[in-house]
Amino acid sequence: MQTFIPYEIIEGDYDIGMVILADHAMNRLPTAYASLGLPQSAFERHIAYDIGIEALTRKLALLLDIPAVLSCFSRLLIDPNRGEDDPTLIMKISDGAIIPGNHPISQSEWDHRVDTYHRPYHRAVERTIAKTGARGHAPLILSLHSFTPFWKQFARPWHAAVLWDSDNRAVTPLLDLLRAPGDIVVGDNEPYDGALKNDTMYRHCMMTGVPHALLELRQDMLGDEAGIDAWAERLAPIFKTLNADPTLHEYRIFPSRTGSYPA
Repeated sequence: MQTFIPYEIIEGDYDIGMVILADHAMNRLPTAYASLGLPQSAFERHIAYDIGIEALTRKLALLLDIPAVLSCFSRLLIDPNRGEDDPTLIMKISDGAIIPGNHPISQSEWDHRVDTYHRPYHRAVERTIAKTGARGHAPLILSLHSFTPFWKQFARPWHAAVLWDSDNRAVTPLLDLLRAPGDIVVGDNEPYDGALKNDTMYRHCMMTGVPHALLELRQDMLGDEAGIDAWAERLAPIFKTLNADPTLHEYRIFPSRTGSYPA
């Protein structure tokens, strides 16, 4: 039986000093979990993965010749962008969909998913960041996500958004570069707040002083190959410009808005 690998590392030129992360790239499940009791249609929704992000990450990694790390399992199994102590790490219900395979769940099954899927993904992220920073300069980390165009009948006006905690080193220039053409609406910590204790950016960047930003893109703009290509062509030169700034390759720890870091 083929082993389920919970992450994929796209190789690139580590000396360039930039890494893309895609926490919710895929909607797959290991065979043993079948469909978690959900209809197949659930796995085409945002509750299962970030629509369009896998293809966009692959295109950007190729265009920029940089490494990327993708999660290979659905967030319905366990959410890699949550801390191990987060009660929403394994969701019982998501946007109205009850997940039978997650409720009830035993402590041993909870621990198994953490050990088998969540931790290996984060170890892959750690290795990739360490390899990219091996020459002594901090790497620039860019995390890609996507969001739904509507939420509870509210039409979200943003085409893109940048989420962050308190380290604005990459955030301010990224917002400026995205807004410069004047053809898209770009949110600042919309539609979510980027300060989330023990999430991916907190764990791998805030706590370690690595420059970073989390970019959210609206899913209706990533719904086909043309949309994905358009975003890749827009973002590649922006990411190159960011990466060329030497101040975005310095280690500096900022206090988190979520509170003090663990000792």
